[in-house]
Amino acid sequence: MKVALFPGSFDPFHNGHMEIVERASVLFDKVVVAAMRNPQKASALFSLEERQAMIESVVEHLPNVEIVSLSSLVVDLAKTIGATVIIRGLRAVSDFENELQMAQMNHQLSGIDTVFIPTSSEYSFVASRLLREVASYGGSVAGLVPKLINDAIEAKFS
Repeated sequence: MKVALFPGSFDPFHNGHMEIVERASVLFDKVVVAAMRNPQKASALFSLEERQAMIESVVEHLPNVEIVSLSSLVVDLAKTIGATVIIRGLRAVSDFENELQMAQMNHQLSGIDTVFIPTSSEYSFVASRLLREVASYGGSVAGLVPKLINDAIEAKFS
């Protein structure tokens, strides 16, 4: 069984993330999406539990996708779940340098390879950081996130 791990902070989970999950679910027998706490990022908009629950709701149409949360090394979770690859999405060439460095470190630590899946141009500008910023100033992010997540964002900032 080919198991893929798709880790990220997913704060919030957006349509670019959804596209990667949907595409990965066709390529692999099982996809585990791991909402994680990123100590390098500012305080989270949603708790890990909220993110996990929201992602579970928006991917329920994908029977081979499972959602977990973690606060540890990605490679440790990958080993625990028997992942054969780590999935990373790429929006633009500028993402590649940092993602390549992480992929090389993960491979050095665990031997697990990383597969890069580029987003479509429709979502290449969408970043969780930008969505949080727009929403914090009262802007709408509808159409860039699944409806359930848009409703949760609106509730946070109302």
